[in-house]
Amino acid sequence: MTQKRSFCTVDWLEEGVSMLDQRLLPDRETYNLYDDYQGVAEAIRTMVIRGAPAIGVAAAMGVALAAEMVPASDFDEFSQNMEPAFKMLASTRPTAVNLFWALDRMKRRFEGLKDEEIGAIREALVAEALAIQSEDVETNRRIGKFGASLIDDGDTVLTHCNAGALATAGYGTALGVIRAAVEAGKKVDVIADETRPFLQGARLTAWELSKDGIPVTVITDNMAGSLMAKGMVQKAVVGADRIAANGDVANKIGTYSVAVLASHHNVPFYVAAPLSTIDVTLSDGTGIPIEERSPDEVTHIGGRRIVPEGVPVKNPSFDVTPNELVTAIITEKGIAKPPYTESLTKLFEK
Repeated sequence: MTQKRSFCTVDWLEEGVSMLDQRLLPDRETYNLYDDYQGVAEAIRTMVIRGAPAIGVAAAMGVALAAEMVPASDFDEFSQNMEPAFKMLASTRPTAVNLFWALDRMKRRFEGLKDEEIGAIREALVAEALAIQSEDVETNRRIGKFGASLIDDGDTVLTHCNAGALATAGYGTALGVIRAAVEAGKKVDVIADETRPFLQGARLTAWELSKDGIPVTVITDNMAGSLMAKGMVQKAVVGADRIAANGDVANKIGTYSVAVLASHHNVPFYVAAPLSTIDVTLSDGTGIPIEERSPDEVTHIGGRRIVPEGVPVKNPSFDVTPNELVTAIITEKGIAKPPYTESLTKLFEK
């Protein structure tokens, strides 16, 4: 049976853009309202909302907000006044390619409307942002349907970070695969890595799966190899923030470690992501920009310092898993398998 979402990650309301503040989960389910694009950009930057597809949807809505607000007597003035919004939103998170995909789509739509009246342009941009939102949910459901075929009844599936309804407009990519398997009648247990330092697995994945009644157990990041060695993990499924043309995958820091462990223990390692996450301009993962976030995320938990004063830390938010460790990439148009340069290209041609 299809689960009905009891929460909404990001939505367009008459008053502005509503976002579930993921920084406060699981303690508080709080929705923030943003009535200008600057607020949307800050929400993306500070991880009120996170997850590549969700960031893309939020950015599109930020553009729509800007279109409703900026003064415009003609298209040239409109275009000039919209440019700061595009630039600010593009500067928020460098690794998640869906951000740039959504902004490019909104810009193309905007530029295609230059012969329309100003009011019609504003309405069209709102409609485009809402289309991106609804298409994301449908895309995730198609990813889930393809991915469910890879999950066997009785499997225990390990996931890292959060690639669920909280990371998308709804349903999820990696967790969409799990949801679809459950909806198909399969018994599936989930093991969620806590995912330091932001704890997306412990705080977010466990929260949304428990709301759906899907069995989930949280482990610390350094337990995965031990559980695989004991035969307690049958599959690993993760999401992605950017995938190069050759199948190299950028995802939350620690994903590479999970992939290495899965390879050593002969556990299939699957990546679930929409085609919009695949950056065909990059031949391999060496060109993927890796965001370095504030040291405070490592030195503090819940506002309490856990690292001695003056000790330096590193906090890259993502790592790159080489394609040889990826068993398959699950998209809305099908499942790609090595060699990815060929199989991903074929999916784009469908």
